[in-house]
Amino acid sequence: MDRLNSIEVDITVELGATDMPIHHLLRLGRGAVIELDATENDPLKIYANNILVAIGEIKIDDGQLSVGITEKIVRKS
Repeated sequence: MDRLNSIEVDITVELGATDMPIHHLLRLGRGAVIELDATENDPLKIYANNILVAIGEIKIDDGQLSVGITEKIVRKS
């Protein structure tokens, strides 16, 4: 079990996406807002090491923001 505790996994949660020309991206400053193609009620994609592993939703409990998993993605080999 100790070996499992030493494995690093990069978790990424995708809130939404947008297309933006690179010259607009380079002009963004501190505090800039990027409009995404999703709303707060849309499902989130959850990746482990760049592989889609689950779908989730935003949860707020006592002022704490978290992501809850609503569906696991089963990979077919």
